[in-house]
Amino acid sequence: MSKNFLGLLLGGVAVSLGLSSGLVQAQQQVADAQVTAMVEALRKAAPQTGKQNDGLYSQWQVKPETLKGWARTCLKKELTPTQFENSPQTARDVVSCITRRELNNQFRATNNNETAAVNGVACWWMTGNYTGCNSGFTAAYVKKVSQFYQQERAKPAPNPAAQPSKSSN
Repeated sequence: MSKNFLGLLLGGVAVSLGLSSGLVQAQQQVADAQVTAMVEALRKAAPQTGKQNDGLYSQWQVKPETLKGWARTCLKKELTPTQFENSPQTARDVVSCITRRELNNQFRATNNNETAAVNGVACWWMTGNYTGCNSGFTAAYVKKVSQFYQQERAKPAPNPAAQPSKSSN
């Protein structure tokens, strides 16, 4: 009898572990459309200093010391600020990679609350913290990012099959 109980117990543990790993995999991953919208919102909301050499790089206004870690994380190599600045596609790829990571973190932290996740990422983008952007410049920035994000999310997804042909009319 104790062998059957032990077998059932071990079988139950195995099933439980299998289910829990399936649940982890089933957790919502941020959709590409959400990442794209966030990347665009961050780009559009990037503070414009009006200075030619302000020490910030690309359309996203990234600091060189920040870029160093992001390039290592996303590209698995070093990237100079000049390389980042001169390659819009590389800049977008790095920003998209980091944005996906941070949106996933914030979706988990906010129980999949999209607005809270976007606000958390916007605050983090500006300050390095997910919270504390409730007043002043940072609050205005988060609000701006959120508005741009909503505009981007409201745009219909491109669907080449739905495009009218040039010969119609």
